[in-house]
Amino acid sequence: MKILFIGDVFGTRGMEALRKYLPKIKQDNKPNLIFLNGENIDRGFGISEPIYKEIMKLGVSVVTLGNHSFSKRELVDFIDDSNIIRPANYDDSIPGKGYITIKYNDKEITVINLMGRIFMGDPLDNPFKKADEILENIESDYIIVDMHAEASSEKIAMAHYLDGRVTAVVGTHTHVPTADAMVFPKGTMYITDIGMTGTKYGVIGADKEIIVSKFLDGMPRRIKEDLSNTLQFNSIIIDTDLNKIKSINIYE
Repeated sequence: MKILFIGDVFGTRGMEALRKYLPKIKQDNKPNLIFLNGENIDRGFGISEPIYKEIMKLGVSVVTLGNHSFSKRELVDFIDDSNIIRPANYDDSIPGKGYITIKYNDKEITVINLMGRIFMGDPLDNPFKKADEILENIESDYIIVDMHAEASSEKIAMAHYLDGRVTAVVGTHTHVPTADAMVFPKGTMYITDIGMTGTKYGVIGADKEIIVSKFLDGMPRRIKEDLSNTLQFNSIIIDTDLNKIKSINIYE
């Protein structure tokens, strides 16, 4: 089985990159399933129902989220009936689910969304203990974990912790693709960060002038999405038959 996992799709230009490059990537790599991190997909903050419906029509099976999960509060109205998952280590009172199991032919595939706690600011439950709790309650042929975290150490520690217990641990959130796609000693596939899909020359998707000004004078500013035209598309292919993971990176 081949699984395409698309890194954080950021805003208006991220959707343009998705429409532009996904058909060709599907044609060249023939993935059986497509997963996507969509926490920044609606102008940089959260996800709306119209966008969710569009990406499902493009062939996406599961959408994972992160620290901007509920930036669009309308998500609470449709998340329970969707294939969107939010970080499982949110409190149980939060709407939505932290993992989802889907079927492809005769196989069951579970996707788990976890969020790191280092440098993230949100008061979340321990993602390592939450992973244990979920794994005790599922029996799937393949298990893919989206570890949405800032600290690379926390991501790779999670991969070591889950090595041999899950199919793959893939990192999202930092929007910069890493060159460390590998297979751990007990067979778990891993990459620290898939990277982002959106503009190439913004500051990880945001308007560069706003971010540079903020670094210059320290004044807080409302972040806006970058709307420049040069695009990038970052994703990975997880091959469960060959137990290989590779990056697919497009830069205009």
